[in-house]
Amino acid sequence: MSNLINLLPRDKHDFERVNELKKLDKNDLKELIPELLEWLQDINWPIAIEISRLLLTIPQETIPFVINVLNGRDDIWKEWCLRYFVMELPKEIRKILQGHIERIAYNPTKGEELEEVHLTAQEILNKGR
Repeated sequence: MSNLINLLPRDKHDFERVNELKKLDKNDLKELIPELLEWLQDINWPIAIEISRLLLTIPQETIPFVINVLNGRDDIWKEWCLRYFVMELPKEIRKILQGHIERIAYNPTKGEELEEVHLTAQEILNKGR
């Protein structure tokens, strides 16, 4: 793991490291999920979309960490995880998150409502129909 940490992006413009991460074996990539998911805290960071695409190559392994975000208090991070990760998941994998998506869609916290995360959750549910 210690060597893998050196492969993590160092700043929001570090496409060079992101491209190196794309070459990693999936098992090595799995070890970096929590750190990589942090780059989805602000989708306006230049590398954020690339990181979300990278995480979509290991969706099953990323889901538990996304659940932690969805259960957390960072509503903007929830929005970006839903819009740029969950929405892009294949339908059968997205079903794993169904309960979390429904809770946000139909029983949002005040913060989720303020950030309109519930609307994104509803959009995801409608996409699945």
